[in-house]
Amino acid sequence: MNAKDLYFAYQVKHALDERIESLPAATTERLACSRKIALSRRKKQNTLRFHAMQNIVAGPIGHLVNAPLTLLGRLGVAAPLLAGVLIFVGLYEYEHEQRIAEIAEIDVAVLSDELPLSAYADQGFNAFLAKRDD
Repeated sequence: MNAKDLYFAYQVKHALDERIESLPAATTERLACSRKIALSRRKKQNTLRFHAMQNIVAGPIGHLVNAPLTLLGRLGVAAPLLAGVLIFVGLYEYEHEQRIAEIAEIDVAVLSDELPLSAYADQGFNAFLAKRDD
C-alpha cells in the first residue's frame, strides 16, 4: 500500500466511526462480514511473507536469532570476552617483566665491570665494542 491508499483507508475508517450509530443493521452486518474476510486474507498473506522473510534473513537457525538471551547465553557471550581481556593483560604483564629483567641484567653487568661509567658514554667506546663483536 502506498501513502494515498493508507490515507484513504484512514478517512474511510474515521467516517465510519463517526456515523456507525446511524447506519442500518444490514450495512453494519455487511461491513462486519467484509472486515472478517479482509482480516482472514491479510493474516494468510502476512504469515507466508513472514516465514519467507524469516528464512531469507535468519536462515535455518532463525529461532536462535530471535530467542531472548538467557543467563547461560549471556555468559556464553561474556566469558570469551573476559578470557580475551585476561589473556591480553597477562601477556602485557609478562612482556613488562621480561623487559625489566633485561634492563636489570644490563645494569648488573655494567655495575660489576671494572670500567668507569664515563667509558660507556664515550663514542669511541661504542666503536670499540662494535669492532670487537665483528
